[in-house]
This record gives sequence, C-alpha cells and structure tokens, in this order.
Amino acid sequence: MQASRPEVIAVAHAIVELIADYGLLLIFINVLVEQAGLPLPAVPALVVAGALSSTGKLPLVGVVLVALLACLISDFAWYVAGRRYGASVMRTLCRISLSPDSCVKQSELRFQRWRGQILLIAKFVPGLSTIAPPLMGAMRLRPQVFMLLDALGSLIWIGLIVGLGYAFSQQIDRVLFALASAGTVAVEVLSALLIAYVIVKWWQRKRLLLALRLARISVDDLHRLIEDGKAPVVVDVRSQASRLADSRIIPGSLMVNLGGIEQELVHVSIDQEVVIYCSCPNEVSAATAAKGLLMMGYRKVRPLQGGLDAWADAGYAIEHLAVQPVAVPQAVMSGHAQ
Repeated sequence: MQASRPEVIAVAHAIVELIADYGLLLIFINVLVEQAGLPLPAVPALVVAGALSSTGKLPLVGVVLVALLACLISDFAWYVAGRRYGASVMRTLCRISLSPDSCVKQSELRFQRWRGQILLIAKFVPGLSTIAPPLMGAMRLRPQVFMLLDALGSLIWIGLIVGLGYAFSQQIDRVLFALASAGTVAVEVLSALLIAYVIVKWWQRKRLLLALRLARISVDDLHRLIEDGKAPVVVDVRSQASRLADSRIIPGSLMVNLGGIEQELVHVSIDQEVVIYCSCPNEVSAATAAKGLLMMGYRKVRPLQGGLDAWADAGYAIEHLAVQPVAVPQAVMSGHAQ
C-alpha cells in the first residue's frame, strides 16, 4: 500500500530529528566506516547535517570537525598499514573490489601524475579514497606531510558537501519527501541497477581473462631453468609506482615499461625464452605484455604464474631496488616549514 503524503512527511521529519538529536555522533561513525572502506555513503548524512546547521539544530563547526576527525583517524590507520605491509595491503583491497585487475594500476597511474598531491582529490574519486592512504604509506610519504595533505583534501571534501546542504537547506523537506515517497520502488530500482552493474563487471572481467589466456610458467619451473643455466630473459613489467611500493625483484630482471616493452626488448632474439612477471591479480599486466610480444613473432613468451608474490613465497632469491621517498610539492614543503 502506498503511504499517504502526511505519513511520508512524518517519516522524513523523523529522519531529520534523528540526525538533529544524534547528529555529531552519527556523522562521526558514518564518515569513519565509509573511509575505512565499508559501502556506507556519508554524503547524504553530511548534506542533511549541513542543512540542519543552517537552522541552528547542529553546530556547523562541530559537523566539520567531527567529520574531519573521522577522516584522519581512518586514513592514518590505512597509511600505517600501507607503510608497514606495503603493496600487499593495496592488492588485498583491490582483490575485494569489482575491478581487481585495474584497481591498483589506475591508482598507481594517478599517483605517478599527482604524487603526494593525490590526497587533495582522492575523496572525490570513487575507490581512490580508500586506496590513496595505504599507497602513500607504501611510498614512504612522511607522516607529517601525509597528515597535512590528507587534512586539506578531507577539509575540501567535507566543506563542499556540508556547504551544499547549508546553501540548499530550504529544500531539505522536499528532498527527504522525494526519497521517502519513492519507498519500495526506489529500493527495487537501486537493487536492479546494482545487480546489473555487478553482472557487467563480471562479464568484462571474464572476457579479459579469456582474451589473455596463455600458458603460464610456474615459479618452480622458472627457478629450474635458471639453475640449469638456460638463462631465460626475466622481465618486470610493473609500474614505477608499484616498484616504489614493493622494491622486491627477481634477480637479473629487466625493468621495462608495459607500454614500451616491444622497443625495450628489441635486442632480445625472438627465439629466446622470455618470462614476464608483475604483481597484479591474475597476472593481467604480464599476460598483456606476453600477448603483445607473441603477436610480434616472439615464440617463447610466458607470464609467471602467481607473479612476484608466488616467487617470494616459494623462498627463492629476491633482490631489492633502492627506494626513493615520495616527492613532495615544493609549495607544501614551504608552507609546512613555516
């Protein structure tokens, strides 16, 4: 049965009163769990809190401060995890995402473009908000600089959302009424869209893996080839950011960029055994590179099954690259020094 307009309005006002009575605590918990990675959007609550602040039902400064505190607590916990456990934290986050094959890669590409400044925009990019803090920790961004940039980025995000609620406070009843009126229909539509999104992502992932289906070489077989003196060419196709986050390499590896691997291996004979590895789920980058080389005429190209992690877990020799700390914008450093 469709709810009457008075009943819907009563529900809407009950929601407003709940936020008004427990607003700061609800805002803190909502933002904290969202930034921790749980799918509980904080934007609606922040918009409502901003609207209530305009009528004096919530303190505007208090709303901003508790939201900022929640961001800093959650983000710093992820930063510490990334600093301590490195790239494994990001891979874990990406394995539970809907796009595990591109999650880390996209974040690393954004990092290479923005460096530490990525924290200023991370909150506005879906998925990046959770990935950025552990990425900065793995890249050894200094804690004080991380906190400064993260605080600025969080404050911009919170200020914009709360400011929108404050500016459009007169529309709060209409918005809540529209949401409440939608009722079951809205839930059904949103559920259908979510299911459709998951199915599309699953199908895209399946097609990608089918397209990159190649015979892999196990870490034991690669180690045996090396021990027997057959000297395969071992190629590391991870990004620069990935190597900063995880400095481990298989001894003797060639460091190449995925986009230019054909040019960088021009000196390698097409009859030479080539083994390519990465540290991404399903060895997608390695398989992509191998596919490209096979199309160029290389005859013995195989991705390493399990990638760098499988090699290290098997207990085989590992070398480490010299790791440079994350470059920090000069303007940020100057302001921090003051």
